[in-house]
Amino acid sequence: MTVFGLVLAGGEGRRMGGTDKALIRLGGQTLAARLAGRLGPQVAALAIAANGDPARLAGLGLPVLADPPPGGQGPLAGILAGLDWAADGGADWLATVAVDTPFAPLDMVDRLWMADAPLALAESGRRLHPTAGLWPVALRDPLRTALSGGLRRPALFAADHGAVRVRFDGVPDPFFNINTPADLATARAILAGA
Repeated sequence: MTVFGLVLAGGEGRRMGGTDKALIRLGGQTLAARLAGRLGPQVAALAIAANGDPARLAGLGLPVLADPPPGGQGPLAGILAGLDWAADGGADWLATVAVDTPFAPLDMVDRLWMADAPLALAESGRRLHPTAGLWPVALRDPLRTALSGGLRRPALFAADHGAVRVRFDGVPDPFFNINTPADLATARAILAGA
């Protein structure tokens, strides 16, 4: 089994005032660098899915994947870009995590893999995290078809393809995400207390 990894960073950061979340600094590094450091050791190769000028992420030394045409289709389009990249690299699976989840587990891929499922998604608290998952590369053509048919919700696509939920618990929530300035302040407080 070869697993590649993808940090999903294509969002517009509307609730953060249009700030590029990948470039937000937390604990002395950007969120993109932090997530690359958390997911990178768990996979054979790592890329980041982000639209716009890829030069802004050049310091990471990672491939930057744009959404496939027509672009701007949300996280499922980023996942498709990652699946295509993983297939080109000979991988069987793609692990994904959102750039705004700074406490993503360091054992996420192993735990998702142990679910022994066609597709595995993380959950914590009472929430499913459809951007934190382990996706088989074989789903890229069905995903391309779903996107061209207008589907935009990862959870719906995953449910249609046998996804199971894998529970992650912890304090802080391992999938706490930064959507607002208040969330960023909370994340900084968590790090300061750690």
